[in-house]
Amino acid sequence: MLNPIFVSHGAPTLPFEDVPARDFLEQLSDMMPRPRAIVIISAHWETRIPTVNSVERNDTIHDFRGFPPELYELTYPAPGNPELAKRVTGLLDEAGIASTTDNQRGLDHGAWVPLMLAWPDADIPVVQLSVQTDLGPQHHVDLGRALHPLTKEDILIIASGSFTHDLSSWRNYAGQEEPDWVSQFARWFDKTLVEGNLEDLISYRDLAPHAQRNHPTEEHLLPLFVALGAAGPDPQVKRLHTSSTYGVLRMDAYSFGSAEA
Repeated sequence: MLNPIFVSHGAPTLPFEDVPARDFLEQLSDMMPRPRAIVIISAHWETRIPTVNSVERNDTIHDFRGFPPELYELTYPAPGNPELAKRVTGLLDEAGIASTTDNQRGLDHGAWVPLMLAWPDADIPVVQLSVQTDLGPQHHVDLGRALHPLTKEDILIIASGSFTHDLSSWRNYAGQEEPDWVSQFARWFDKTLVEGNLEDLISYRDLAPHAQRNHPTEEHLLPLFVALGAAGPDPQVKRLHTSSTYGVLRMDAYSFGSAEA
């Protein structure tokens, strides 16, 4: 059984940055058995209903502007897996969740940045699943629960987002100590995750300190709820990494163990 994980993917330039989060992702593959395939949920693919890419080989999507030219030269041509894409939509259908496939889309930087660092050979099949930002945390927990059987099939579920994500403030705090409003939110969320208080987690926007400031929009935290749900009932939560970049972007990562293990 492979535990679902959540990682913070940071800026597209993370592969070039000498920061602890990059070092962690470069060691990630050593922390687990090699997966047969990967299903990755990225904050950077938002759709109305859950959508799975179904391609033979993944294109590398450079979904950003104004970065150094060498960044646009990076590619991650991991194979796709149409059979696994069909399996994902089938599991969602069994759970009563309508879904569809996309036969053209490759991997956005929320997917290929962490994958490139962890599995640089790009030789593990990868399927990407979208998020539905307007539907909130409970919907994404339900998505994860539907995908739980994959964890018993040597398939790794990776949720890729950001533990905090206020891009409007990073220029003001880059190079400075992490501000209290980031630390307070991160401490609350970590404690609530470890305690397994799902009801409070789902209501984090009302309960967590500075939730709106750390996540002006939800798309970068919603993947975490998919990983949480995919672990099954009573997940055993373990923080794998904690650090911050640019002062306000927490780069925390988590593993969600199953009570069945």
